[in-house]
Parts: sequence; structure tokens; C-alpha cells
Amino acid sequence: MINPTPSPCALVTGGTGAIGPKLVRQLVTSGYQVKVLVRQEPPAGLLPAHVEIIRGDICDKQRLEVALAGVDYVFHLAAKLHINNPPDHLIGEYERINVHGTCCVVEAALAAQVQRLVFFSTISVYGPSYNQSPITEQSLPNPQSLYAQTKYRAEQYILAARRNPQDPALGVVLRLGAVYGARIKGNYARLVTALRRKRFLLIGSGQNRRTLVHERDVIEAALLAAESPQAAGQIYNVTDGDTPTFNEIVTAICQSMGQPVPRWHLPEGPVRFLVQMTEQGFHWVGQSPPVGHHTLDKLMEDVAVSGEKIQEELGFQPNFDLYTGWTIALKELGLF
Repeated sequence: MINPTPSPCALVTGGTGAIGPKLVRQLVTSGYQVKVLVRQEPPAGLLPAHVEIIRGDICDKQRLEVALAGVDYVFHLAAKLHINNPPDHLIGEYERINVHGTCCVVEAALAAQVQRLVFFSTISVYGPSYNQSPITEQSLPNPQSLYAQTKYRAEQYILAARRNPQDPALGVVLRLGAVYGARIKGNYARLVTALRRKRFLLIGSGQNRRTLVHERDVIEAALLAAESPQAAGQIYNVTDGDTPTFNEIVTAICQSMGQPVPRWHLPEGPVRFLVQMTEQGFHWVGQSPPVGHHTLDKLMEDVAVSGEKIQEELGFQPNFDLYTGWTIALKELGLF
């Protein structure tokens, strides 16, 4: 009698974040045994019942050794995420989690003889595209935020990791566009809220480009990166295949919610002057303004990134355009 081939085993770090729960469920559906390394017990029902939950920090080498026992693939999502203009006291946390934590995961994965480590990075490592041709993986990184700087440094550990000089690289880096979906957070969550409440006014022309990707396409790309031999040691941008303008994104969200698109635009110059004056006023009283120039810069910047490489090399095909993706995301959020 021939023994059946054992199911591959995957470890997901950051499995309770924005992308993690759906990635875990897809891995289970695809026949993987799944472990999840978390710092806190996940809410009931967030993850499938038979997933192995391991409590621990990614900087704890003993817990990593336990978590990685018998693991074939690692999906490293855990990170200190981007916030606009983080205070100085968070600098150490970005360094500890995004850089040192990734180094610990890499070392433990090498020791455990893991086949592949998929690292979820960000297109923020490129910085703005300044209205030029879309950025590719060959473009020079220019990380400007603390988050992007630490993620870029973490990438270097991933790409350099090999069991010995003759072996293929352990890892593959996925530089994700702005991810949206059922557990959307950050700037796009605030945009959706403002549009739903009809409290949004566009600043400037709205012709600056953006690069987005739906969470389900991210999961598909991650599985391809894990299972494709040619992905070892590569960097791939993961996008929806388009570079829409900010106007087009706002239109897609409004159409998905079945409400009118805002018609009024505020001129950029006077708004920047008002934000500057507001920042100074809040600074005098020792407080932070609700909207500062960092937030305004993020809103106005041009970020156009090409996702052609992963399509050509791994056969990845994004399934969600702007309208389809936002319609599904907003339904899952229960907004209409």
C-alpha cells in the first residue's frame, strides 16, 4: 500500500491582521496544514477551528523554533504598519518588529529547513513616482517613511538568506500595492468613511495616480510565490494591473455604494497654507492637528507601480478591477 503524500505545512505570522485570516482560510482550502503565530488569542471564529494557534512574539527565538517545527512554507505578514508621522517613541518598535523580527524569522526558518519564505513588503519602498512612467522592480528604492525604510531593510535579510552559497534563496519579496478588502485599515478606510458620510472634498485635480490591489489577489500571488521554484530570490510588485487616478478610485467607491461622486474640488495651494497654519497653532498648545502636512502629502502623491513581472514570470492574473474589488469589499464591510 502506498502511503499518501503528507499535506504541506505553512506558518503564517500576523495571521490576525488585515490579510491574514483570508490567507489562512485559503491555505486550508488548498490542502495545507496551517499554524499561526500570534501575540494575542484571536477572536472566536476569525480563523478555522483546526488551525494550530501558537502564542509568541516574532523576536522570541524559542517560540519561533516551536512554531516552525515541521513547517514547509512561511508567510511572514507580521509588521508594525504604516501610520502618518509616527511619534519618536515608536521608532524602536518599527526597528524591533519590522527589521529585527524579520531577521529572527529568517534565522529560525533556515534552521528549520523551510522550503520557502514569502515576505509581504510594500511599494512604499519606492517612494513617489513623480508623474513618471510606472515604477518597476528595477527602479531604485527611495523609502521615505519610517515604515517603508524598515520594510526595505527587512527585505535585504530575506533576499540574502541561503542555507549555503550553492542553494537557491530562501525567500521571495512581494511588494504590495495599497491593499483593500473586508478588513481595510488606514487611509483608505478613512476615505470610505468620509465618502459614505458625504464629508469628503477632493483637494487638487485628483489626477495623481495610485496603485491598489484587492486582498484576494494578494493571496493568489502569495501562493504562486510560495509554490513556484523560479520565484526564489525574486522581488515582485503585486498590483491590480492598473494605475488609476485618485479621481477614478473615488468614483469607483461611490458607484459601489450607489451614491453620487463629490463634485467640488479645493485648490491645493490654499489648503496647504491652512494646514500649515493649523499645525503651528496645535504645536503652540502641545497637541497634534487632526490633519497635518504628512497626511496631505500622502493624499496628493503620485504612486504608479507596474505589476507586469509577476504576471509574466509566475502567470499571476489579477481578478479584481477597481469597481469589482470595491463592490465586494464594501459588501463584506456591510456598507450597502
